[in-house]
Amino acid sequence: MIQVKQFYFNELRECTYILSDESRECVIIDPGMSSQRERERVEQYLEENNLKLKMMLLTHGHFDHVMGCAWISEKYKAPLYISPEDKKLLPNARRTCSMFGYVIDDPPTETIDIKNGDVIKFGNSSLEVISTPGHTWGSVCFYSSADKICITGDTLFAGNCGRTDLPEGDNESMFHSLVEIISKRLPADCEIYAGHGVKSTMQDELEQNPYLREDTWI
Repeated sequence: MIQVKQFYFNELRECTYILSDESRECVIIDPGMSSQRERERVEQYLEENNLKLKMMLLTHGHFDHVMGCAWISEKYKAPLYISPEDKKLLPNARRTCSMFGYVIDDPPTETIDIKNGDVIKFGNSSLEVISTPGHTWGSVCFYSSADKICITGDTLFAGNCGRTDLPEGDNESMFHSLVEIISKRLPADCEIYAGHGVKSTMQDELEQNPYLREDTWI
């Protein structure tokens, strides 16, 4: 059974997740650590729970979600998985961070491509990659049907959705991802872990989130 540990990192309150199971293997999703103290929090959690970090997974390539990639890569030798469409954002991460007052090392240039339908395995668990473009060209969600959890990045938030007004965003794609994919694919009792904000459920989102309704986009 997958256990989810949620961290809030950097001043944008980005959500970083560590998913682990009884095997003690784990993955880290969207490592947004921007300071030594934040890196120590991750290190402490892994050590206290005797976890072996197998890989990094990115829901998308925006700077606040990748600040800790270089450190994770160097310390844990964990490979980085990202959609090829968003890989092109990584070379700009350090420059973008500097514009917001953050100093980071460049994320790894060697990455592993992921695409819709891929299954990523760690320990006794697996996550399916669901392509959900809209916030960025290559945004994805990571879904466990067995444990009914979905890491949605900046596609779906509690009561809201990710912005589409950035150069890599697209309103029509976001509509398709939210209304045609997420709202019809995930069961009502699926827990939603977003890239910012609090945990939710699909039931709550179907009832309260206006962006999961087609008439919102007309």
